[in-house]
Amino acid sequence: MNTITKYVGLDVSKKKIAVAIADEGRDQPRYFGMIPYTIESIKKLVKQLGDPKQLRVCYEAGPTGYGLYRLFVSLGIECEVIAPALIPKKPGDRVKTDRRDAINLAKLFRAGELTSVYVPREEDEALRDLVRAREDTKEDELRAKHRLTKFLLRHDIRSPKGVKKWTTRYCEWLNALKFDHSASKIVYEEYMHQLTEIQQRLYRLEEEIQRQATEGVHAPMIQALQTLRGVAVVTATSLVAEVGSFQRFSSPKQLMAYAGLIPSESSSGELRRQGKITKAGNRHVRRLLIESAWSYRYPPAVKGKLKKRQEGQPPELLQISWKAQTRLNKRYFRLLSSGKVAGKAITAVARELTGFIWAIAQEAEKEQKGKAA
Repeated sequence: MNTITKYVGLDVSKKKIAVAIADEGRDQPRYFGMIPYTIESIKKLVKQLGDPKQLRVCYEAGPTGYGLYRLFVSLGIECEVIAPALIPKKPGDRVKTDRRDAINLAKLFRAGELTSVYVPREEDEALRDLVRAREDTKEDELRAKHRLTKFLLRHDIRSPKGVKKWTTRYCEWLNALKFDHSASKIVYEEYMHQLTEIQQRLYRLEEEIQRQATEGVHAPMIQALQTLRGVAVVTATSLVAEVGSFQRFSSPKQLMAYAGLIPSESSSGELRRQGKITKAGNRHVRRLLIESAWSYRYPPAVKGKLKKRQEGQPPELLQISWKAQTRLNKRYFRLLSSGKVAGKAITAVARELTGFIWAIAQEAEKEQKGKAA
């Protein structure tokens, strides 16, 4: 009976998949061919390759998502999605084709040289799509505001003194503007209409985020993270959506590395040098953490919206939240007094905040398990 494991490398594009196979051992991988990216073609490929239990499949993470991974898992085949940035590359290798990429994947996969990424569950991926859609809409809103303000600037139309941009008074002033030329009037109305449309879209997305934070699968974890200062509903939901499961990080340092917030290092012998943060991680999580870290410039206090968010939460979580406030506030001003610029100080605070988020997540998981038991 043939029990040789086959390592299959797939170079996946929108319409086609290049397939290469490396048999267990030291033989050179062989190129199988190009197949259409359809369910029928993939199932036919599996039948041609033999026993699914002897197959191990990998492909690079990319715009095609995780549908292919889930298809292979449903067929009983072990599959891994590979981090493209961590694939070893030979210096000077400037030839790149689908065939070569598939063969290289199969070869490195057999050698154990590839790093796989975490594949979220379907409900986690849906939540992530929701928060990223909101992020895209916020970028669209900013662009629309810039277009409108630059249009007004070109026509030397300036807001009244003492009126801050995008406040209620500013919007009332915008709605009262008049133009002499019909062309300018049409342009202005279209810019305003576009901005209104984007803001309505943003409202709908944030309404759904609020619903997920109170009724969704991850609602308990989202509510727990909101006990921290600077982590309101959108930030908490986004963190949970991006991370998926905090249980996959056995220590706070692993979560910090995932966010790309640990210092880079170049050490040799007795010499040890640390530099800027690696930024080799989830940029969405890193941005959220740095934005939240700015809240710890202010003296520790539990009031207003934070006090409301903490109502009904276990005392263990509230204790961690208060410890985060006192420690991170001191940390920020200690770094400033030592000569660090505000941006670097906030990055350091964000790194430590990640540790408190990890601790909150562990307590929340423990609380959920206790209720389930």
